[in-house]
Amino acid sequence: MSAAPPAVPAPAPSAVPPPRAGAAGYRPGRTLRLRVEARRQLRRRRTMIVGALLAALPFILIIAFAIGGTPGEGRNGPTLIDTATASGANFAATCLFVSAGFVLVVPVALFCGDTVASEAGWSSLRYLLAAPVPRTRLLSVKLAVALGFSAVALVLLPAVALAAGTVAYGWGDLELPTGGTLASGDALPRLAIAVVYIFVSQLVTAALAFWLSTRTDAPLGAVGGAVGLTIVGNVLDAVTALGSWRDVLPAHWQFSWADALQPTLEWSGMLQGASVSVSYAIVLTALAFRGFRTKDIVS
Repeated sequence: MSAAPPAVPAPAPSAVPPPRAGAAGYRPGRTLRLRVEARRQLRRRRTMIVGALLAALPFILIIAFAIGGTPGEGRNGPTLIDTATASGANFAATCLFVSAGFVLVVPVALFCGDTVASEAGWSSLRYLLAAPVPRTRLLSVKLAVALGFSAVALVLLPAVALAAGTVAYGWGDLELPTGGTLASGDALPRLAIAVVYIFVSQLVTAALAFWLSTRTDAPLGAVGGAVGLTIVGNVLDAVTALGSWRDVLPAHWQFSWADALQPTLEWSGMLQGASVSVSYAIVLTALAFRGFRTKDIVS
């Protein structure tokens, strides 16, 4: 008979800690980085089209003024449009006046409403989550990039208008439609305050579009829903019979930025409008994160 093999001694306890759960080296904070998502969105055709249209709008207005002549006082009294050709600063303020109510709403709704819904429409959302990208991380990165592009869109229009208006009408003081002027050195900070307020007032549209984007697989539905509800808010604000109830509508404060273009800067209207917009935005964003955290992803 052959001898039995020698017994193998049991291995000594290892000082190496047990492996962590999940793949080695996995860090949720390094998934779907901001610059990667921003590069993806920048290369999309709709981003280029929106940028081109916003940059072209001031030149369209310059051509319209060249064909129609110097604007005259309207039936309801002087407005910013009546002083559009006085200087480059006046022209930039006019572009904000004609676009803040609707034109600037569309890119904000587009960038924020196309965040999650587009991934679902392309059937790539479940693959992103299987990467795995944490759901909170996914929403945070996409919302941050969407708000960044929205801010760039809101700055692009008055920046191009200021440059084009200065070339066309010269650099000078900002003439106010109610009388008086703002020195050119004071006009730029006031216009910057107006742009910042417009961005804050659009946060409610951004949050609404973002929430709808987490509820539907159709990007057009999220974008259209946000724009449509914004229009409904404008219609309700026009109903004077609602009285003080209109104060809770974001649309009621959308032109409060004009208080920055007064001889004496007025903050009360902008502060009230900002508080209303931010309050709605916080609630809608929280609903988006809460609903998406437990949503069944099938696309």
